Amino acid sequence: MSVIKGFLFLLGFLLLGDVLAALFNLPISAGVLGMLCLTFWLLVRGRMQEDLQAVAQPLIGLLALLIMPGVVGVFFVAGDYLDQWLAIFLALVIGTCLSVFTTLVLMSKLTPTASKQETAEDVQS
Repeated sequence: MSVIKGFLFLLGFLLLGDVLAALFNLPISAGVLGMLCLTFWLLVRGRMQEDLQAVAQPLIGLLALLIMPGVVGVFFVAGDYLDQWLAIFLALVIGTCLSVFTTLVLMSKLTPTASKQETAEDVQS
């Protein structure tokens, strides 16, 4: 039952993103808007609901399969973008570097650090 509640929760935010995109005529997909709304809601709330966590953990393991249709679609239209290879390459490299840097900063800020005394005790043992 927990997984069903969590999945309905995710679908609710997807629906919210769809409503926002249609209402304000935004050029952003409903999934992206829904995830942004979910992110802000979780930031305001300060913790994750157990139902949402129960459905999110298995989906993270399937992330590569969820991305695959988009990658296959790019394969069929790649010839249309041959004259823009430099811009695409730079966007991929810069985007990857920015995402790695952002992940590093967030992990260093959000991961609890061990106190100096605990670290010293670990070294002595």
